[in-house]
Amino acid sequence: MFQNLDLNKPDPIRLEIFKNLYQFIAEQMGIVLQNTAASVNIKERLDFSCAIFHADGSLVANAPHIPVHLGSMSASITSLINHVQDKFKPGDVYLSNNPYNGGTHLPDVTAITPVFKSPILEGKEGGQKPIFYVASRGHQADIGGISPGSMPPHSTTIEEEGILLDNFLLVESGNFREDAITEILTNHNYPARNIPQNLADFKAQIAANNRGATELLKMVEQYGLETVQTYMQFVQDNAELAVRKAIANLKDGKFIYTMDNGAQIQVKVTIDQDNARAAIDFTGTSPQQQSNFNAPAAVTQAAVLYVFRTLVDDAIPLNAGCLKPIEIIIPEGCMLNPTYPAAVVAGNVETSQTIVDALYGALGIMAASQGTMNNFTFGNQHYQYYETICGGSGAGNGFNGTDAVQTHMTNSLLTDPEVLESRYPVMLESFSIRENSQGRGQYSGGNGVVRKVRFLESMTAGILSSHRVVPPFGLAGGTSGKVGKSYVIRKDQSIEDLDSTATVEMQPGDTFVIETPGGGGYGYTKSD
Repeated sequence: MFQNLDLNKPDPIRLEIFKNLYQFIAEQMGIVLQNTAASVNIKERLDFSCAIFHADGSLVANAPHIPVHLGSMSASITSLINHVQDKFKPGDVYLSNNPYNGGTHLPDVTAITPVFKSPILEGKEGGQKPIFYVASRGHQADIGGISPGSMPPHSTTIEEEGILLDNFLLVESGNFREDAITEILTNHNYPARNIPQNLADFKAQIAANNRGATELLKMVEQYGLETVQTYMQFVQDNAELAVRKAIANLKDGKFIYTMDNGAQIQVKVTIDQDNARAAIDFTGTSPQQQSNFNAPAAVTQAAVLYVFRTLVDDAIPLNAGCLKPIEIIIPEGCMLNPTYPAAVVAGNVETSQTIVDALYGALGIMAASQGTMNNFTFGNQHYQYYETICGGSGAGNGFNGTDAVQTHMTNSLLTDPEVLESRYPVMLESFSIRENSQGRGQYSGGNGVVRKVRFLESMTAGILSSHRVVPPFGLAGGTSGKVGKSYVIRKDQSIEDLDSTATVEMQPGDTFVIETPGGGGYGYTKSD
């Protein structure tokens, strides 16, 4: 079928075939990871992502998993390549969650497997180079830190958020280094609380990577290495072309987005129509924060990549080609490009949402969505749980927002009530639409939700959220969505209001309530 194939330019039919083959492999990896993982986070909430990468570390294709993972993972691969250089061996697997080397926040741990043409060494050690890389990123239920679930609302340094893994060799030539990783997870000022679960999820990520490597090698066997690698480049080139077409329809714009904590995201978009390029300049953004709302540069890149991918109508995989016509300017030391040891746990989940909405605002495309993941954690030494809670999406020109949906940089599920209540000593009292929380306009935003969780055992709970002070903005005359709020109804029915970020001790009979924001409206109504 592929004999005498011209590799100087892509064949449109074969381009479509390869594009879907690469994405299918990433999807197969995700299925293996979900089926073999132990934690609710990965198995039930699907808080993971899988992707395949070119030999140079650039993203080729992904499954439709978590945008904040997918747009940043290539930086982790590149960091690993620069660190290990020519010392990769068949059977090696590395772990990384370093926010300053392509990571997002510490709970998101990436397993990276170099793929070799031959599964055994040819000649001396290091005698062959990887032909691809495969990677899976999974949100660990706990990776240490000052609070159960490793999402501390008030961390001020990276150490308080958990254990940092920087290109750690987890599997060496096929041998799982359990003692070494256990020592790291244990020997820390704030050690991991459920190491057996960590190990089980790491092994699930290894299995997912093995599936990806196996399927890629099957492609090589069928079509030849040169063809498979060349079409990886063609798929990236196709994505670049699609983004250039989208850029041609855009105009210059700028936006300043103020967050609940007073920090500002400032962005200026400059469109070069002649060359179909865009410059995204975050100069003027607030400096690195003492709080944990700093977003690593890889997260900022992921947000930009996500926005421009959504502007493309063609069915292309999100990959490195999407970024080629885009210049991203992020001043070092600002809250979107922090330096060690800045705390970053909220930057990944909260500030990333703000970046996306600020970009859409600058481009005049759509009003703000709920602008938060409403990160809810609870636990003790025996239990650790984390979830993100849906809200309203923003409206745009020609479409309404959606009620009760995960928006933008998150794409995870909520745990089924039966699973939640069987695995943890809590009861889901109610989960409902928050009526009339959306912004109004010619097109209305989506409504948020109300989620009530009653505790049956003493635990520490935390909320890490945004838009409890500043409402999600409307656009082109539309009104803002309603701010969210969080509070505790104590067993005696007294109410304790909580800030955007809060930690609280829950006792049996207490109920934690989260009301999520609605999306902003778009356009003036006829009455206006």
